[in-house]
Amino acid sequence: MLSKLSFFLFVLLAAGSLNGQFMNSGDFLMGSTVGFSATSSKISQSSSVGTGEKTPRSLQINLSPNIGYFLMDDFALGIGMDYTHSYQRDADNNRRTDSDFLFGPFVRYYVPVKERMAFFGVLGFGFGNSSNENLLLAGNQSVSSNIFAVGVGPGFTILSSNSIGIETIFKYNFARSKFDTELAGVKTSTTTNTNQFDISLGVQLYFGGLIRAQK
Repeated sequence: MLSKLSFFLFVLLAAGSLNGQFMNSGDFLMGSTVGFSATSSKISQSSSVGTGEKTPRSLQINLSPNIGYFLMDDFALGIGMDYTHSYQRDADNNRRTDSDFLFGPFVRYYVPVKERMAFFGVLGFGFGNSSNENLLLAGNQSVSSNIFAVGVGPGFTILSSNSIGIETIFKYNFARSKFDTELAGVKTSTTTNTNQFDISLGVQLYFGGLIRAQK
């Protein structure tokens, strides 16, 4: 799947040389994307001694503000933040909360397909930390981890007459977190690699001399 996304981004770069420009060098973008997901499962069990039912649930909210500058026509470099909060309750009623905060650079390349509409490819990096709290029946446990993440994927934006872009992004995200613990004199180093695909919606404000907005 990652190779398909990379190929799509390559096609965007190639197509950019065949289409008109969407943004001018010197323009700015500023906005945010928001992602939300919720799942609920129902587990029913039956045996000779009776029946039972469990309902594990999970909830995740993601907020990613950013600001960027167009170094060249249709090519933007910027800085973004990414905050993700998730809550999980498993079938045994153990609860877990996870808060991730990342900060890092991103690049975008736009390819117009119609007036005020464009595909774009985005590549971003994040550096930060994660705070996990497990509320177990046997007792609470808190863990803090360092995280490195990279995300890449295509997106599509529609620009309004007042230079506000409504966009959707499909992205592959890879994250690596690491933390060290010591219990009863035994040191343990834990590394977690995570692969994730997500779809998010966003709003961007473009300003600084838009070509499209002048028509």
